[in-house]
Amino acid sequence: MAVADPQPPEPRVLRLVGAETYPSWEEVYRDNAERVYRLMFSRVGNRPDAEDLTTEVFLAAMPRLRPDASIGEVRAYLRATARTTLAEHWRRTLGRQVTSIDPDAIADEYAAPPGRPEAEGQVRRLLAALPERYRKILELRFLQAASIREAAANLGVSITHAKVLQYRALRAAAKLIDAEGR
Repeated sequence: MAVADPQPPEPRVLRLVGAETYPSWEEVYRDNAERVYRLMFSRVGNRPDAEDLTTEVFLAAMPRLRPDASIGEVRAYLRATARTTLAEHWRRTLGRQVTSIDPDAIADEYAAPPGRPEAEGQVRRLLAALPERYRKILELRFLQAASIREAAANLGVSITHAKVLQYRALRAAAKLIDAEGR
């Protein structure tokens, strides 16, 4: 009697991630948008850029994602796309690709240019012509590089009020410049 060859065992597929998939593209976005946003915010430090970069990540990733990709694969791809998007953002912002940061080189390269006495005099005259509150918000924001939150605290007003003051101050300054130029 001949012995039959046993059936070869089914090959095992090893996966590092679970096989669970997202039911729709909406779920991909809903589950990952906050995660990508937090990553971007932690890197750029401001809400508008983080929101824009999050949008860029999803616009870049969605056409290339397979509908049958597992949740882990989707997350890994979004992280990789986020890194690429962030690198592109810094390249656009700084005018070069950033792979490492040397604080001394950055400080030297982006140091303020030497002062121009005529421009400084014009700024002093312009600020002197503005009402006190307008002058103070512009000095804080643009000459002392204070954040809007710091400027608001210094002036004793809400952040929203500080934004309104800054807007009105810039408009008043623009009117003064136009009046001088005519």
